[in-house]
Amino acid sequence: MVQLLDQDIKTREVLDWKGVHLFHARVSSCSQKVRVYLNYKGIPWVSHEVAMGENNQPYYMGINPRGLVPALVQDGAVHIESNDIILHFERQFPEPRLVPAAYLDKIEELLRHEDDLHMALRTISFRFLMVPSKPPKSQEDLDAYAKTGSGTVRGEQDAAKLREIAFYRWFLEGGIPVEAVKAAVAQFNAQFRGLDETLSDQPYLLGDAFSVLDIAWMIYVHRLVLCGYPVERLHPHLWQWYQKLAADPRFDDEISAPPPVAAMQAERRAKAIASGDTLEAVCGL
Repeated sequence: MVQLLDQDIKTREVLDWKGVHLFHARVSSCSQKVRVYLNYKGIPWVSHEVAMGENNQPYYMGINPRGLVPALVQDGAVHIESNDIILHFERQFPEPRLVPAAYLDKIEELLRHEDDLHMALRTISFRFLMVPSKPPKSQEDLDAYAKTGSGTVRGEQDAAKLREIAFYRWFLEGGIPVEAVKAAVAQFNAQFRGLDETLSDQPYLLGDAFSVLDIAWMIYVHRLVLCGYPVERLHPHLWQWYQKLAADPRFDDEISAPPPVAAMQAERRAKAIASGDTLEAVCGL
């Protein structure tokens, strides 16, 4: 559980806040995951939407020293990492149950399989969905990022922040090579094949009951669909499951992009199809 220590937090005002406050971004996959969970649980919360670029400013990095969203402030305690936030709430608000009793001891490990693909998701997204016109962070941005916030999580130097710096420096030095894209897509393909087999004879990933594992994987499947991954053709059971969940307003309200973003994504997709620069073509799917 990633609950920050007092010394990790530089934006001290949040230590006095009462209730449930969520810092999040509209199109962040990790933010979407937590918002969907809160919808299913019916937990009241106060929204603090973080605009692009604000996450690297001193105020927010004083709350989450990684500069990532989401971050939870609950009665003055700060929690980071989306899966940890979800499991924290599940322990605190067990009803309606979203972790079947048989999986209480296994759910963290099961969620880790999804979480381990976060950098692969970012690699694919930057290549086929967001496609920034310039590197997302300049060297100056990275230098400032490295110095902003406490730089510690639970009182120790944060290895995750160092990984963030390494990723953006890699991007800055040469963009995302095709080999990295293919490797990331291959990782998802392997996971999706396993999920598809699981869903061939049961309605949800852990059996008959909807769970937090369905929330976590649905968000990733949605992002890959937006990137042009052919889920319907390659993984029909997974596609049917995805379509069912996407029709639920508790999902749809959170994964629907704002109109300007949706228009930009559609334009990018149309250009990719016209030029043959699609995920299917590049990765040979």
